[in-house]
Amino acid sequence: MRPVVWLSVWLLVGTLLFVQPSQDNPIGKPAALPASPKSTSHAWVLEAQGMIGQPAQAPAAHASHLVDLPDHPAYALAAFWFAGSKEARPDVRIAMSLWSRQQQTWTAPVWVVDRQTASATLGKGILHLGNPVAWVDQQHRLHLFVVGTGLGGWAAARVLHLRQTAASSSAAAAPAFETVGQLPLGWLWNLSHLVRHAPLPLADGGMVLPLHFELGGHYPAFAWFSPEGEFQGLRRLTDVGQSLQPAPVAVDGNHWLAYLRTLAPRDKLQVVASTDAGQHWQLQPELNLSQQDTAVASLRLPSGEWMMVRNPLERVRSQLVMHHSQDGLNWSPPITLAEGGSGSEYSYPSMRWSEDRLWLTYTHLRQGIAWQRWRAVPQDKGAP
Repeated sequence: MRPVVWLSVWLLVGTLLFVQPSQDNPIGKPAALPASPKSTSHAWVLEAQGMIGQPAQAPAAHASHLVDLPDHPAYALAAFWFAGSKEARPDVRIAMSLWSRQQQTWTAPVWVVDRQTASATLGKGILHLGNPVAWVDQQHRLHLFVVGTGLGGWAAARVLHLRQTAASSSAAAAPAFETVGQLPLGWLWNLSHLVRHAPLPLADGGMVLPLHFELGGHYPAFAWFSPEGEFQGLRRLTDVGQSLQPAPVAVDGNHWLAYLRTLAPRDKLQVVASTDAGQHWQLQPELNLSQQDTAVASLRLPSGEWMMVRNPLERVRSQLVMHHSQDGLNWSPPITLAEGGSGSEYSYPSMRWSEDRLWLTYTHLRQGIAWQRWRAVPQDKGAP
């Protein structure tokens, strides 16, 4: 048999072996649920807003991610984003700022990840860094997942896994990170996987990390992690094409939804659903919300209410809006968060609930990261 034929056979066998789940795969554990099993409707009032400081000599910023720090005495939230001269440039690094409980403001930004250090630790060349996603494990340690590319750009990306160092775990310290490795997401050099949206928390303290694959096609995927942050398994939604950056939320422990960033020719927000805690997923009827090739953020609040932030297709990325819902399928009229003229950009939103407030960050004109804080006001009985 010719060598090229043997290679094709081994590639096929490797693909089949990697896709098949193992018998002890922990996939199927229930999601964590909000404190209130029934959704309570609110009106929303903008309480504060501004810009997070940008590192010096970094004119570009994008892809912010918020994570709450409920057990940290000094800081309530951490914001991460990538910054540098321009997206996909060698000088791009991951920046972090913290919301000070005492000062009630964002700290000066610091660099927490650069490609040179990541490359040296992994023993593999990283040309560019991209989207960061953070999560706090059961031991109150921050984990950071960052897109790193080699040759081939974003389509050949890997997901780097970093963890908060023991030395920075004290009550007074700001987090610092050490490299754990790269996530084992594919048998072919772990290529073409990216992260963007916040994880879905599980009832046991673990989480499900949403990802997507985009080499030769685009489809969502989900990775399971233990309460200590150990990788446990993967599910690929290969039959849900032309979509990426899933934004998962839990209806109940086993019934989950995920909203998708969908690509042309689709022009409505797509949804997939699972009724067995992520083991199997099915495409649902599209929502009556316009969307195309823009990131979506979703969140289930302690009140049970559902929140979503998106860019309407009609305004491309020049308008960013927020919706709330009682069931995750039927959504309120949009609340405008930011808007500008043609060609302006307010995109890649992130949402967290902290200190009884809804917090948001998003890309502001690719020049910085904007933030907003919203207060929920219970609606009067009988109000629409």
